[in-house]
Amino acid sequence: MNYEHFSLLLNNKSIKISSIQWEMLEIYFETLVEWNKKMNLTAITDKEQVFIKHFYDSISLSFYQSISDIESIADIGSGAGFPSIPLKIMFPHLKVTIIDSLKKRIHFLEHLTNELKLSNVSCVHGRAEELGRKPQYRDQFDLVTARAVARLNVLNEYCLPFVKKSGFFVAMKGVNPTDEVNEAKYSLIELKGSLSNVVSCQLPDLSDRNFIFIQKTDHTPKKYPRKAGTPLKKPLF
Repeated sequence: MNYEHFSLLLNNKSIKISSIQWEMLEIYFETLVEWNKKMNLTAITDKEQVFIKHFYDSISLSFYQSISDIESIADIGSGAGFPSIPLKIMFPHLKVTIIDSLKKRIHFLEHLTNELKLSNVSCVHGRAEELGRKPQYRDQFDLVTARAVARLNVLNEYCLPFVKKSGFFVAMKGVNPTDEVNEAKYSLIELKGSLSNVVSCQLPDLSDRNFIFIQKTDHTPKKYPRKAGTPLKKPLF
C-alpha cells in the first residue's frame, strides 16, 4: 500500500487525504504492529491489509454519514481504535471519546494519540454498562459507533445510552445483518431507538461491510443499561 493507491481509493469516494494525514496513518500502522508484538490488538499485520481492513474500513463510515455535521463521537469497545481514530485523523474537528474495558488497550490508545498529537480525544477505561449510567456520558453524543462482535440487541443496550436524542448509533457488521435486525426490534423499542437505514457495501479487498444506522428517538429509560454482564447473558428480546 502506498500513498497514491490509498489516495485514489478515497478520491473515488470524494474524500481527499493530505500527505500529513497519510503520515499519521503510517505512524498508526507502525505503532499498531509494534505494540501487537506484546499484546493482542489485531490478527492483521500486513500493511496493505491493515490499511484496507482497518483504516479504509473505518473511514468508509463517512461515505454514508456526513461527519462534517457531527461534533462528538463515542466509540464503544474500540479495541485498537477503530473506527474512531482513522475518522479523527481524516476529520480533525471531531471530539472523540473511546471506551474500552481492557486497561492495556487504553494504554495503547493513550500512547497512540500522544504519538499522533491528537487533541480532543479521551480514552476511558470501563464497562459500557457502567459508564452509560454516568451523567457525563449518558445521552451526550451525536454519533456512537461499535465495530464489535456482539449481536445487535446486545450492542443496542451497550451503545444507545450514550447517544443524545436525535443522534445516531451505527453498528458496523461484516455479515448480512438481516436476522440481527429482526432479533433487535424489541431492544429498539425498549431503548428508544429507531432503525433508520442498513447500508451494504464491499471494501476494496471485496470483503463485506454492513452499516446499521439507528436513530435515538428519546432519552434512555432509567433502568438501562442493566448491570455489567446482564445484556450479554440476558439480551433484550
